[in-house]
Amino acid sequence: MTETIEILKYASIGAFLGLTAGLSPGPLLTLVISETLRHNRKEGVRIAVSPLFTDIPIVLVSIFVFSRLAQFDTILGVVSFLGGLFIAYLGYETIRTRELSIGESGIHTQALQKGIAANFLSPHPYLFWVTVGAPIALKAYALNIVALILYFLSFYIFLIGSKIGVAHLVAKSKVFFSNMLYMWVMRFLAIALFIFSVFFIFDGLKYLRFI
Repeated sequence: MTETIEILKYASIGAFLGLTAGLSPGPLLTLVISETLRHNRKEGVRIAVSPLFTDIPIVLVSIFVFSRLAQFDTILGVVSFLGGLFIAYLGYETIRTRELSIGESGIHTQALQKGIAANFLSPHPYLFWVTVGAPIALKAYALNIVALILYFLSFYIFLIGSKIGVAHLVAKSKVFFSNMLYMWVMRFLAIALFIFSVFFIFDGLKYLRFI
């Protein structure tokens, strides 16, 4: 029973992080909205699925690098502490959300290529996987392979699903992002991110033996 709870915990963490990443303002979400507005929902969905193509090398390299450093408590502490700060920064960005500025992306290619370019050129995926995503993935793997699989599955289902949901809502109602519902969702996610950052910072301080 305890192992099942732990597995569900990693699935829940993946879902929460995926939902937050999916709904947080950034180049990719902006492209989802702009392509849906300029063309149709199908183009927005193509942008939404682009992380499936860009994240594989980022994830693999991050996990490889972090696994080689995982035996050093000082490095683990620094990475966990920086991960906590990065999550807190994401929370700060999220809670400051007012509205998204939709404009031309400056990349004149097809929808999927736009999404791939935007994700590769954004620093967020690299920072997230090195400081947050990879450490959690290795902890899940230390529990068992099922926990790791569910962590990744829930993360990408909620990441891509939330962006597809945004494309659907934008196609149905072009004033969605002035809706107070969106603002309240972002505030809730921001508070959850701040709480989550405390746990990472706490782990970092423990590895560094400050507490």
